[in-house]
Amino acid sequence: MSEPRAGRLLDRPAHAPPPAPPGPPGPAVLDLSGLRHRTRAPGPRALRGPLELYLAHVGVQDRRTLLDARELLDTEERARARAFRHDRDRDAYVVAHAALRDVLSALLGVRAEALPLAREPCAGCGGPHGRPVLRTPGVHFSLSHSGDLVLVALAPAPVGVDVEGLATARAVLGAQSALHPAEADELARLPAHERPAAFTRAWVRKEAYLKGLGTGLVRDPALDYVGTGPLPALREPGWSVRDVPVPAGYAAAVALQTP
Repeated sequence: MSEPRAGRLLDRPAHAPPPAPPGPPGPAVLDLSGLRHRTRAPGPRALRGPLELYLAHVGVQDRRTLLDARELLDTEERARARAFRHDRDRDAYVVAHAALRDVLSALLGVRAEALPLAREPCAGCGGPHGRPVLRTPGVHFSLSHSGDLVLVALAPAPVGVDVEGLATARAVLGAQSALHPAEADELARLPAHERPAAFTRAWVRKEAYLKGLGTGLVRDPALDYVGTGPLPALREPGWSVRDVPVPAGYAAAVALQTP
């Protein structure tokens, strides 16, 4: 796989594909109110195309919705939720996993709390605590949450999604080793005030791709060039990375395995 050389932002190999086109339309916003009344979905239904994206806002959920959301979680998820020290982090986790169960319930036509979920082996140690997957063939999903936002992706092929709040200047300085050499060079050429947004764009693209691969951060994020500019620039055959429109203060991306 050819990669751009550090220090030459516009010098791309002649055989490299052009940058990816602009990202998909904004994700559908989820209304999680009334969860207790729709735990049995009328489905199943077919996926609406190669990718479905859903967005949920943690801060708009009232206490009744949060309680209902927690009731959808399984024993392991509830234990993880209880482990959070701060209410905001706990609420974000609960909303994220309830949102995932809600959209999968509607897709598969099963009760949200009875979804056929399993765990893949861990990509690092092989233990039974890897990423969650469906036992149902032909449906892949990915989940991410940060701050007040939750993002869910559904697809018929392996998919990864990531959303993050904009990095601070200090975080950018401390995470240079996560960048491909060409990305680090791009960042160094930018004015200081533009670097946090550029770094965050690159980071969510990397996280989405690594989630799609199933490795997560077990694979060194510095290995893959995704670009820090306005458009993703992953050049890995068989994968497509797109930025996802999300509210100001955040960045998001989705990676999808393509035929």
